[in-house]
Amino acid sequence: MFIRKFVRLGSRPGGGTTTKILICYYSRSGNTKKMAYLIQKGVMEEGVEVDTRDVKDVKVGDLKAYDGIVIGSPTYYGGPAAPIKDLLDKSIKLHGELQDKVGGAFSSSANIGGGNETTIMALLQALLIHGMVVCGDSSDDHYGPVSIEKPNRRAEGMCFRYGKRVARLTKLLHG
Repeated sequence: MFIRKFVRLGSRPGGGTTTKILICYYSRSGNTKKMAYLIQKGVMEEGVEVDTRDVKDVKVGDLKAYDGIVIGSPTYYGGPAAPIKDLLDKSIKLHGELQDKVGGAFSSSANIGGGNETTIMALLQALLIHGMVVCGDSSDDHYGPVSIEKPNRRAEGMCFRYGKRVARLTKLLHG
């Protein structure tokens, strides 16, 4: 018989357990930004502290202050936008320091087959290399929420639900 013991990864010195998530995005048209704030609503509904910031306002060192990091990018030629890729490239300085944090990704594109999944997979690949725990979904947008142009009702629901799921996982691991 196995006895499983759950250990909270993020217990804070002195007993405090404020769980914090960063939603970092790049958006030129506003579609990815809208998705970021829909994800934020889901996170907030779970009672988790959240900062939602444009990538230009995020420094690599900031990533260490969060228990969960969700990154969003529009799709450019099947991959993340240059400012997001730049942040991830610079994050090599933190290799090993983001281990066991919760990670997630989301994307928007101009059309169906526009590269949303390849963009999300590129983002998740970087988070996995950092040793982060990635939140997938067995029933809807498996890798993270996607939107074709402006988020429609379906995409809005996926973003909100994803925010809740990432928040719950982050609380479970770090709360």
